[in-house]
Amino acid sequence: MSRFDEKVFNCEKELTLNVIGGKWKMLIMWHLGKVGTLRFNQLKSLIPGITQRMLVNQLRELEEDLIVHREVYPVVPPKVEYSLTDQGQTLMPILESMYDWGKKYREKYLAHTTFTEESIK
Repeated sequence: MSRFDEKVFNCEKELTLNVIGGKWKMLIMWHLGKVGTLRFNQLKSLIPGITQRMLVNQLRELEEDLIVHREVYPVVPPKVEYSLTDQGQTLMPILESMYDWGKKYREKYLAHTTFTEESIK
């Protein structure tokens, strides 16, 4: 059963935001898209502030939504790697555009205020 089975989306934008929205999913996808295949602890170290439980939950949702692939190797100790699926890779141009927009917005916003970069993180 998909987490979308009982959800009604009024438009495709709602569906998109439901798949990639939230504080952590875009960061997870960004690192997997830029760095490539990563193990859990490598990914966790790239995302300061995320808890182990939250990372597990977000990875599970992204896997269920066919954005992230989880590869389990039958070795001891267990080895698990995460990567973007082909469908997940199609999100990279969108994430790059969002990165560029955010960078320009932050530069312009900071140029016109007394806030520091740290105060808006």
